[in-house]
Amino acid sequence: MYTIPSHVNPDSPEFLENKKHYAAILEKHRDIMHRVMQGGPEHATEKHRARGKLLARERIDLLIDPGTPFLELSTLAAYGQYDDNFPGAGIVTGIGVIHGREALIIANDATVKGGTYVKETIRKHVRAQEIAMQNNLPCVYMVDSGGVFLPNQAEVFPDRDDFGRIFFNQAQLSARGCPQIALVMGSCTAGGAYIPAMSDETIIVKNQGTIFIGGPPLVKAATGEVVTPEDLGGAEVHTTRSGVADHFAENDQHAISICRSIFETLQPHGKQQLDIRTSEEPHYDPQELTGILQADQKKQTDPYEVIARLTDSSRFHEFKARYATTLVTGFAHIMGYPVGIIANNGVLFAESSLKGTHFIQLCNFRRVPILFLQNITGFMVGKVYENAGLARDGAKLVHAVANASVPKFTVITGGSYGAGNYAMAGRAFDPHFLFMWPGARISVMGGQQAAMVLAQVKADQVEARGMKADPKELEAIKASILEKYEEEGSPYYSSSRLWDDGIIEPMQTRQVLALAIATSLNKKFGEPHSGVYRM
Repeated sequence: MYTIPSHVNPDSPEFLENKKHYAAILEKHRDIMHRVMQGGPEHATEKHRARGKLLARERIDLLIDPGTPFLELSTLAAYGQYDDNFPGAGIVTGIGVIHGREALIIANDATVKGGTYVKETIRKHVRAQEIAMQNNLPCVYMVDSGGVFLPNQAEVFPDRDDFGRIFFNQAQLSARGCPQIALVMGSCTAGGAYIPAMSDETIIVKNQGTIFIGGPPLVKAATGEVVTPEDLGGAEVHTTRSGVADHFAENDQHAISICRSIFETLQPHGKQQLDIRTSEEPHYDPQELTGILQADQKKQTDPYEVIARLTDSSRFHEFKARYATTLVTGFAHIMGYPVGIIANNGVLFAESSLKGTHFIQLCNFRRVPILFLQNITGFMVGKVYENAGLARDGAKLVHAVANASVPKFTVITGGSYGAGNYAMAGRAFDPHFLFMWPGARISVMGGQQAAMVLAQVKADQVEARGMKADPKELEAIKASILEKYEEEGSPYYSSSRLWDDGIIEPMQTRQVLALAIATSLNKKFGEPHSGVYRM
């Protein structure tokens, strides 16, 4: 491997302008993250604490090993929706280390509408379980929820990936040997009662946790019986009579201590072995990324400068350096973990597709995880390229990405448009994790192109009727489309709808990727295979 030569001048006008532009992006991002991580309104937090309960993130902090990081996922789920009354979609999910073992943690935030579930809460919960399955992780459920948010029941109850999918996934996780521990630290009602009932071991907190299929109001309405929550399904009932819970806890802290004790009983399992080296800092300062990323996304950000600030000692063994140069491929280490890197350096041509396909095959057979650095406008268009078989060669790359037998990690650093999103391991291609940088954009095409296309379609329709298109009407169409794409192409629009696993700052990327790769090693990689490549 060689150290990538950097040509960045931190004092140049372009660098300083880019840095100023990204500083504003980061300031906005940090402000949004701070507000969302506060949870529910102050009065709800005070009420929660008055009951002697810890907040969701405080519970997680106590659960994981001291001094270890917590990789929080989908923090901005539901952001900008529901009048922002569901920060984080009322749930905290992520990966932490418990007694030296990576675990998926799902914690309800009861300060947000009593921990009830809207559509994005379910998507976030289900996505976390999918990550647990994909990476063979134990699951910890810190339950404190009123169940489905009843005013939105039609959006959360009946469909394939609605509330019931949580319990389907629990059964699947159990069948795959992924341990599941439930801590009932508050309400656990209706369908939600199956979360502790389907877990391997369940802990319930005295005078705080309750488990029942139908709560006291429903019992009274259905049978006329008047019963207290504690007598119906409290800790005493479920640890001495029903057997639904296995451990009685005095308070949150005690419940967390019991959970950590359970992890000590879990047996070790085989991990995927990699040639992990001692981590080294990049030769160049990752803080410089904010000046490298182009403020004008019509300009191509140099992927070598980005790679040089992500990899150990900025070293990179490039593959096919002189061929199909709009796609950069090569091997490196990130915090000691080996990775194959595929990064965009312009549009994708047929040759780019063949190069990427070849490199993915190398990674498969060498058992090296793949990092996709997305900044892609899409595939090249035009008669020459279509006639030469661009679709055929692009399909090879799509095949290879879909069938990669090693873990895939995707970071959208700039634009992510059209079929380029798919070819570079977008969400539809099941990367183990997908993150976005705060200045990234994602949509079927750029707003300007979409506006021009739709205006041209309108003009063609009018002219087909023997009339002339009104220029003012066409400009109005363009303005409307530009506004729509500006909103919907935002990383916050994406993260709110769980199209990614979170927005991360460029300077955090090395650490986040190292945690993600370490997590993926809990499941041994599959054998290399592929589909039919059209020759």
